[in-house]
Amino acid sequence: MKTPAKCTACGNADNIDVFQTINVRENPELKGKVKDGSLFLWQCPHCGQVNLAVFQTLYHDPDERLMILLLPEGSISEADREMIEKKMESIAGQLVTEGADMEGYVLRMVSDVGSLIEKVNIHDAGLDDVVMEMSKYITRMEIAGKLSDKEKAEAIMKATFKFYKMEGADNDITLSYPLDGQIQGVVIGFNVYEDCRGILQRNPSLRPGNGFAKVDAEWLATRIK
Repeated sequence: MKTPAKCTACGNADNIDVFQTINVRENPELKGKVKDGSLFLWQCPHCGQVNLAVFQTLYHDPDERLMILLLPEGSISEADREMIEKKMESIAGQLVTEGADMEGYVLRMVSDVGSLIEKVNIHDAGLDDVVMEMSKYITRMEIAGKLSDKEKAEAIMKATFKFYKMEGADNDITLSYPLDGQIQGVVIGFNVYEDCRGILQRNPSLRPGNGFAKVDAEWLATRIK
């Protein structure tokens, strides 16, 4: 569908393509465009500026049993947000009642494109985003704990860590995070992920319940106080 959007550089408006749903079984070519972010970019025909397209959408990969609801911050009113969230909860409840068809389905909610891309990448790597969130927390704590500079340590603790990739025979995991205006990278061993998975297996109450859960650093902080 088309929706009006204003260029951030010249201020001219244009009608851009947006997707209310992204079903990658029906449209497999969209998955790559989600993962590289190009689906959410549009170029202004007046000045050539490349802009971020801000819109809500439901990413659905039926074969991988993954649904991610993207609700960008500030894109809709609070009343509309609550209505959409309730609608999604209703959908999730309806899916659960379908029984075995919903076994293993992951339902998530994100508020920005970067988080949507990260969730898809984590799932494609065969990893659990809840375990990954805990792995990021442990890594953040370890990096900050080794710093004598308190301000830098505080900046690390506030930084948003993202899963970047998993590679190599040992399944090393690379995380990225911003620091001093630059993107930094840190490689952690798969043993960190396994340790965190063990913690969650012993403490299943740490996992989110049914429905579209927003699993991020803020969510984790409410679980491990």
